[in-house]
Amino acid sequence: MRIISLEPIPVLVPLKKGMTTKTAHGEHIDSPYVMVKVHTDEGLVGLGEATLSPRWSGETSPGCAAAMSQVLEPAVKGADPRDVRGVARRMEQALSLNPFTRAAVEMACWDIAGKAAGLPVYRLLGGKVREAAPMKMVVGAFEPPRAAALAQRFLDRGVRHLKVKVGLDPAQDIERVRLVRELASPGVSIGVDANCGWDLGTARRTLAALEAFDITFAEQPVGTDDPRALAAVRRSTSIPVMADESVFTPRDALGLVRADAADVLAVYPGKNGGLLGSLAVAEIAAAAGLVCSMGSNLELGVATAAMLHLAVACTAIDSERYPGDLLGPLYHDADMITEPLELGPVVAAVPEGPGLGVELDEDQVARYRDPAAT
Repeated sequence: MRIISLEPIPVLVPLKKGMTTKTAHGEHIDSPYVMVKVHTDEGLVGLGEATLSPRWSGETSPGCAAAMSQVLEPAVKGADPRDVRGVARRMEQALSLNPFTRAAVEMACWDIAGKAAGLPVYRLLGGKVREAAPMKMVVGAFEPPRAAALAQRFLDRGVRHLKVKVGLDPAQDIERVRLVRELASPGVSIGVDANCGWDLGTARRTLAALEAFDITFAEQPVGTDDPRALAAVRRSTSIPVMADESVFTPRDALGLVRADAADVLAVYPGKNGGLLGSLAVAEIAAAAGLVCSMGSNLELGVATAAMLHLAVACTAIDSERYPGDLLGPLYHDADMITEPLELGPVVAAVPEGPGLGVELDEDQVARYRDPAAT
């Protein structure tokens, strides 16, 4: 079997009314992403998804589509898509950085490999270590009353795990978390995510105040410039520190381990350049006695399916202690797939069909296609 072409499909999908989210990076109102079809000479087509955000990786929808057509297609054309490591190596040699773009193509190769074998991707990864993946919902860094109302909406649905965005104004951050904790029963876990928004002193002071609210983790409390700053935060708090923006690559993971900077490493295929990259980070974490958690960039259905296969197959992803961000389709007006994934309110189920187990909804693609990004 050989790859004959890559077909990038830029889409622009709004978030649902009342479900936009806000972080220290800004407000997420719509998602300019790129779906990709990897075509083969045997007629099998693999699906992938690039969940792009310039403030995360510098990648844009037009740039991703161009990179797929002009750089990655010549690099992988003629390769056997079932040789996923070989395809990933070709892409790394042809295109520096651009993890979300490369991850989408790698994702589609896993999809083809599973379809060719008649097996779900998690079987190709070694099988399940858990039947379903515990998940959480995210409350944006809005004014505290608005954030509390959204948290109540989730709790009324039966959600048992929440993440509250912080990292803006410390006083409002504390008040936002306080209100959410007042609404939630003691059995509901609450983590916080500053998205690099605090400096070292602010992180220390704010986390000291947040310790009163039984916080499960503090995600990326400071920026990514120096792992020693993250390590200093970790030494100052009893709340487990999770690294996210600090850990794109296995080399990043090794640097955090050497600096003793984190208790938990957030992984997900887009950020790590594919499932193989996430597995490499997870292996480093496990060797260092750390665990991983499934992060997110508010994916649509295809990328969320890939995350689910990884979440149920990777031992180092400790979804029981740190439920994953397996939530993106719930925030969007459309998920781009024909059958919705089973997401929540407490656990997310992996699709059981061959490959990623999802199919592209061509009607949704036609409705949300973004001609401006082509």
